[in-house]
Amino acid sequence: MQMMWDIKWYQYVRELVPEHFVFRTNRDDKTAGEIFKQKHKDLVKESSEWLKETSNSCSVVAALIAGVSFATSSSVPGGTNNGKPELEGQPAFDAFAIASLIGLCFSVTALIMFLAILTSRKQAQDFRQSLPLKLLFGLSSLFVSIASMLVSFCAAHFFVLKDKYKNIMFPVYIATCLPVTFYAVVQFPLYADLLKAIFKKVPQPSITSSHF
Repeated sequence: MQMMWDIKWYQYVRELVPEHFVFRTNRDDKTAGEIFKQKHKDLVKESSEWLKETSNSCSVVAALIAGVSFATSSSVPGGTNNGKPELEGQPAFDAFAIASLIGLCFSVTALIMFLAILTSRKQAQDFRQSLPLKLLFGLSSLFVSIASMLVSFCAAHFFVLKDKYKNIMFPVYIATCLPVTFYAVVQFPLYADLLKAIFKKVPQPSITSSHF
């Protein structure tokens, strides 16, 4: 996050000064851009490592969800009759079909976003918007895919539980939603920081002023 704010500060100040100041050099014959890159070399490396670890972990989860969602979307609860689903038209079956397709779509989208982060150059300017946007879309898609996968599972098991276990059905569904809720709570600070880093026009004060 710090690298995202620092590059935003650099570009914010660059837009305030006259254009020819950008090409002026100091006593060491270095421009402001060259000094910025030199001072932030270690921070770029640290931020790149953090992005790499985060993307690796999330891409594994996204790949697992994509596999599960594909297997779920290709199966039909209740079987078929001459190629037509036996439970077609029931709300739970429609919820299962829609949720499984959404889960597959967004899990693949999340996987693509995290792979795009892993294969990006990770230069200083990439931390301004390109990498934060990819991470934001990746995390959002991963969250939607997890939620959709749980909805499809609950809808599929509805036909098993609705008669014999209908009294405990909804508490079980609520318990099933706990992982998504926990994931959302844990990721919310990062999500909020990403939104601010991407869309806030005036950057917030730098935490580590030694980088300037």
